[in-house]
Amino acid sequence: MKTLDKIPTGKIERAGRLVKTGVRIGGNYAKYYGKKLVNPDHSKDELNEDNAGDIYDGLKSLKGSALKVAQMLSMEKNLLPRAYVEKFSLSQFSVPPLSAPLVRKTFKQYLGKYPEDIFDTFDRDSINAASIGQVHKATKDGKELAVKIQYPGVAESISSDLALVKPIAIRMFNLQGNDSDKYFKEMEHKLVEETNYLLELKQSIEITESCSVIPNLEFPEYYKDLSSERIITMDWMHGVHLSEFAKTDFTKEQGNKLGQTLWDFYMFQIHGLRKVHADPHPGNFLVSDQETLIAIDFGCIKEIPDEFYVPYFELSKKENISNDSVFVEKLYELEILTSSDTPEEFIFFKELFKEMLTLFTSPLNEEVFDFGSDIFWAKIADLSQRYSTDPQIRKMNGNRGSKHFLYMNRTFFGLFNLLYDLKATVQVNNFKNYLS
Repeated sequence: MKTLDKIPTGKIERAGRLVKTGVRIGGNYAKYYGKKLVNPDHSKDELNEDNAGDIYDGLKSLKGSALKVAQMLSMEKNLLPRAYVEKFSLSQFSVPPLSAPLVRKTFKQYLGKYPEDIFDTFDRDSINAASIGQVHKATKDGKELAVKIQYPGVAESISSDLALVKPIAIRMFNLQGNDSDKYFKEMEHKLVEETNYLLELKQSIEITESCSVIPNLEFPEYYKDLSSERIITMDWMHGVHLSEFAKTDFTKEQGNKLGQTLWDFYMFQIHGLRKVHADPHPGNFLVSDQETLIAIDFGCIKEIPDEFYVPYFELSKKENISNDSVFVEKLYELEILTSSDTPEEFIFFKELFKEMLTLFTSPLNEEVFDFGSDIFWAKIADLSQRYSTDPQIRKMNGNRGSKHFLYMNRTFFGLFNLLYDLKATVQVNNFKNYLS
């Protein structure tokens, strides 16, 4: 793969890259409408393919927050056209890495020494390059280590990157008014945290120690003396990415075992710790030869305050969804309904969320749930299709819900998709065995 000798770090330079991307997208639309004039039945498939490719190519050279947003969107399999999902999913573990000279220069800038002065061996070429940093393999005192190095300029460009992405997101999700700012501020806050590797080190140690009671789950050990605000060093863990494992001919028993571990890991965090690893994409999990699940990368941890946790999980109960007065009360508590809603908006969004929540919380209301069920996913696809093409919803304010929904929904959607990949059937309340 081609390496990068330079990453644009200035606001003007980064904005210029995205302007060029916008020009290419404009050309794609012109080509699409030209073909549409000749053939009115011409589909958007080619347009989506071209746009997805051009957007991804523009973002991957920038890295940082803009590429992280693409990674987040790639998890919304039922929200975006498949072309976008497939292209954006490359941001999870397949983007151009920094060149060896730039890595060496960046390492010296962050730790004050060159890698060869600290480690016994250090691979010049990265093993994995993602949106915020890339990983190199190293050894020291007989230990195999993974060294994650943050890309230069990423932390400093978060605010300006999100300002560039914001207009696209507003159109895509039908956000209106200043209320949408709370979602972008929440995203900016979490991205700032993700670029603080000292915070990630602290979070990694805390969560791995707390979750060590869960069987079939492994974590790397982290090394404070070999880490800094922009570099983090941990054990090198042997295994295949969960997405690669999911493509193999694994048995139902293997899928269930790994799926149960994954489910227990997340439910234990949410209900026991009131904080959660809010980045459940396949690049953050490995499967070992012993068929244990290895969890890595704890940069994105979402704390769940009581004022959100309590109504959120009260609203997930089947009996509360079917109780109209309780249901409406919780919708107001969670800012899904607001006092400024018109009667038309009140009725529309009340019915929309009743249908959505009945479906999406169904796993939480069973003792055993099959995440490989085609019926469950067909219902999700149908719901997504109906509302994504509903002309009425485009006329209404899409600012719905507390800012905490942003990462909590991301967590559940990501988890559900991973469990689907494993075709896992899970014991829903098994995690309670590990709560003290």
